Order: sequence, then C-alpha cells, then structure tokens
Amino acid sequence: MYAYDKCYLDDAMKNLGEAVEYAVLKCHLLPDRFMDMFIAGGLADGFERGAPWCVSGMSGTELVWETIRRAGLIRDLPDPVSDNSYSAEYWSGWILARYQYESGLRFRDIKRFLPLQDIIHMYPALHEASEERFLYTADQIRQRSHQEARLQQIRRLNAYSQKILAERSGVSLRMIQQYEQGAKDIRKASVSGIWSLAGALHCSIEDLIPE
Repeated sequence: MYAYDKCYLDDAMKNLGEAVEYAVLKCHLLPDRFMDMFIAGGLADGFERGAPWCVSGMSGTELVWETIRRAGLIRDLPDPVSDNSYSAEYWSGWILARYQYESGLRFRDIKRFLPLQDIIHMYPALHEASEERFLYTADQIRQRSHQEARLQQIRRLNAYSQKILAERSGVSLRMIQQYEQGAKDIRKASVSGIWSLAGALHCSIEDLIPE
C-alpha cells in the first residue's frame, strides 16, 4: 500500500531533486545537514504521507525555503536554480523520492543506512542505469545494515572510529567493541554509559537500541 497515488510520484521526484540541488549547490548546506532539517521540520512527514501541498504544491526551491524557515535560520536565500542541469545532487533527491515511495520507509530510517551523501557518491555508477537498479542496490545496503549493530551504523554515520567514540563518550574502547560485536548486550548497558554514547553520537538512546 503506497502512501499516495502514483500520479504524484513524478512531481515528488522532481521536487525533491530540485530541493537537494538548491540546498547543496545554492545554499551551500551539507547534504545530510539539509536532510536533518527536512526531517526535523516536518516536511519529510508531508512527503511520506503524500500530502499534495508537499509533494506537488511547492517547488523544490520552496521546500528548501520552508525547511530553512522552520529551522529558524536567518539568511539571505539565493535565487532558484535557473538551468536544467542534471547534477549529482538533483539525481540523489530525485531517486531518493522514488525509493521512499517504493519502500514505504521513513526518510529518517533510510538515512540511517543510506545517507544522502552516499547517494550522491553513487551518481557516477548508477545515474544512467534504470531506477530499478538503484532500488535493488539500496535494498542490498539495507539488508547488510541489519547485520550490523545500530551503534556501529550510527558511529559510521558520524565518521567516528571506535577509538574516537571512546574518547568522546568516556565509554571504554573494549566495551564499544563488545557492543558492536554482540558480545555484550547494549540494552543492559548502564544508564550513564548509554547516555554518554547517545550524546557523543548526537542521537537518542532509542536509536542505539536494537528492535
């Protein structure tokens, strides 16, 4: 069961493509910083529900303007993208909208195993392939991610080594290794320990607990 009628999908893909391109190339936001704002501000929820005002009622540029407004950022906003170039950034938003529609996953959950920056890096290899090729590749990445501890996934998203995480959280390197290897159950970690890990990784405690 899809969240919205497929007649809106083309608009959704174009708009998210334009949004990512404008946010990254014009507003100079880091790709995953923009996605964090897009999710936190509730625009992602509108996309996931298929709210017409969100998937087709605003342009991609307007989606970014609204995302920035909801984030409380005060800045001069550049003019919309004026050409029709098919950039890596545009493609990443365009194909992400398709994957979200087909998978039914929330954007925040997709980001855990497939950050937007990683999708951009996939552009050279996949942008000329069929959309189904990307969908298959994303699903493979998702399956592999389920085999890793959430702590390991989130640590990698933050580009931390185990040693850096130990230094920033105060949790011993050996303990982190045991959590990631499954030798110790993170659900039985001390409250102070898991709070420290979550704080160092800028996530919630729930994000670290396996389902």
